[in-house]
Amino acid sequence: MTRTHEKVRDAPGSKRPEYTPLSAAKGIEQALKYIDGRWKLLILFHLFGGQVLRFSDLERAIPGISQKMLAQQLRRLEADGIVVRTVHNQVPPKVEYRLTAWGQSLCPALDALLEWTEKG
Repeated sequence: MTRTHEKVRDAPGSKRPEYTPLSAAKGIEQALKYIDGRWKLLILFHLFGGQVLRFSDLERAIPGISQKMLAQQLRRLEADGIVVRTVHNQVPPKVEYRLTAWGQSLCPALDALLEWTEKG
């Protein structure tokens, strides 16, 4: 199997589990549930590369998304461990969002999917 991104490395001594067709399908289904939703991919792509954005920055960057929907999607991504929400104790309140290391590791997988669709 080839690497999708040159920065991704296996940890020393780590081994991938042996997958059966059933366990592989279930694993991919679970992965897709993390990014399923109309707006989650747009949010992720705006946060890739170490971007730290405020709620209002994301709202401006994604035309057509309502405040309610943006808040729901960010809460879901935070609950799944993909996004970190940082609240700064000031007036007016300042809330920033960034990807966790695990969330950032989605980038090579999504790049590989994008390349795959270009070949089709």
